[in-house]
This record gives sequence, structure tokens and C-alpha cells, in this order.
Amino acid sequence: MDKREFLGVTFDSGSMAESVEYAMSLTRRVPAHYVVTPNAEILLHCRRDPGAMEAVRAASLTLPDGVGVKYAGRILGRPVRERVAGADFALEIAGKLAETGGTLFLLGAKPGVAELAAGKLCEQFPALVIAGTLDGFFEDDAPVVEAINAARPDTLFVCLGSPRQEKWMYAHAGELDARLMVGLGGTLDAFAGTVPRAPRWMQKCGLEWLYRLIREPKRIGRMVKLPLVLFYALGARIRGK
Repeated sequence: MDKREFLGVTFDSGSMAESVEYAMSLTRRVPAHYVVTPNAEILLHCRRDPGAMEAVRAASLTLPDGVGVKYAGRILGRPVRERVAGADFALEIAGKLAETGGTLFLLGAKPGVAELAAGKLCEQFPALVIAGTLDGFFEDDAPVVEAINAARPDTLFVCLGSPRQEKWMYAHAGELDARLMVGLGGTLDAFAGTVPRAPRWMQKCGLEWLYRLIREPKRIGRMVKLPLVLFYALGARIRGK
């Protein structure tokens, strides 16, 4: 896949199918590789948090998730070929695991959500094998790593929120008995149905942020980061960077 660098992060620019194919190829390699799905908010956080930037840059696959990333690339003259939404990517991975007999471990969200998400995924993909689930409310990483290694999943969905999940994957990639990790923010809530996704037409138009804002007006502070990323991208274009 092609590479697109902007605002300090190098994205993998490819179609959904190409991204899924490459990710599945990583499940045949050791040690564990991980995928990140930066949106505008994560890009801004990386600018002021060297640890988050280091974790994002170390990923084996960096997907352009979010309309802010898509438009920033256009402004910089380095557009990504396709926006690859993390939730849709995760569903594709789950489907591939079901087809190949691979196993999946779900980590994150509030207590009970991962189990509910697992049930919903198995309804959609009856052949999918869930190796285990754990919520994201933990302070000691060691028991979590131990539980994942005992389950030995092929793929681990890490839904701890950003930048915690990126830093967690970076810190533990070398000690986990899993082939692939994917950082997915609040995706388990969407899978479980506790937080509904935007209608499909809004997803296709890049308006998921608006749907979330209408449902949760308190997110306005996070949403203003989208135009801020575009402002930084415009500044970089003017400076020729």
C-alpha cells in the first residue's frame, strides 16, 4: 500500500480490502503487530505527546480513520485513497477470522460491554471463536497480559481509548501471545449496541461526528479539533511542508 505522511504521522493509503488483507498477513508473523486508526483528535494529541506519537509511528499499519484525516490529506496535496473506518475494518477482520478459524479477544469498555459485544459479533459471524473478554477498567497490566496469553488469541481488539490503547499496545507487543492487535477506541460499545453508530448514509458522507454531537452535545470540545487539524494542514501546505 502507498504511504501518505502528514502532521508527523505516516498513513497507509489503500482500500478497505487491501488493508484487511495486509492485516491478516500480520497474523502469520511474530511477535505481535498492531494497527492504529488515528482520527483528527489523535493527530492533535500526538503533536503534544511524544509518547503517543512514538506509539503511533511504531504501528505496523496506520489507517486513515475520520473525515478530518481525509480532508487534511487533500489540503496537503497527499490525499489518502480511501477512508478506512476502524469499526468497519474491525467487522471485516472478525469476518475473516470466522472464515479461517481464527480466534478473537476483546479488551476494553465498561464491565459487561465486551461480553455483550462478543455475543453480537457471534450472531453476525456464527463461526467466530471468541477467545476471551476483559473490560478496560484495570490499573495493573500484568494480570491482563497473563489472561490474554493464556487465551492465545490470533487477534486482539484493544478498546481503551486514545492514547491509552496505542501506548498499551506499544508497551506490550513484545510480550503478548497474540499475532495482531487493533486499537479501536469505543468500537465495542458500537458492537454491543450501547452506543449506536450513525445511519449508514451519514457514515458514507463523513458525518458521523455530527451524529455524535447531536446525541452528545458535551462532545463539542472534542469536535472543534477537526477544524483545528485542517488549520494545521493548511499552515503546513503554505509553508511547503
